[in-house]
Amino acid sequence: MNPIIKEITAAQLKSDVPSFRVGDGVKVHTKVREGDKERVQIFAGIVIARKGAGMQETFTVRRISYGEGVEKVFPVQSPNVEKIEVERQSEPMRARLYYLRDRKGKAAMAIKEVRADKRVGA
Repeated sequence: MNPIIKEITAAQLKSDVPSFRVGDGVKVHTKVREGDKERVQIFAGIVIARKGAGMQETFTVRRISYGEGVEKVFPVQSPNVEKIEVERQSEPMRARLYYLRDRKGKAAMAIKEVRADKRVGA
């Protein structure tokens, strides 16, 4: 990234973003505006991809809802993303977990979990 752009956007980056990786189970708290009211909605699932850096960084969360797979892409630095909670940590063998799209039932959420004391880089 251009150093000038990096310097300008550094002041706008959130400081409270937790460290999470692909394969982790997360709860994403997002602000939803309905008319003049605002509420927080939670989208819980598995992070299947993480792309970009800085202000452009996004992550994709997948969950199974009523038997259908649902994916949402969230910008990490968005003001509408209020909080990201890491529910469970896992140790995938790939950088993107797109293969979960082909799985059905419990197998669609099956990823090798890791104990807290075994986590690398945390």
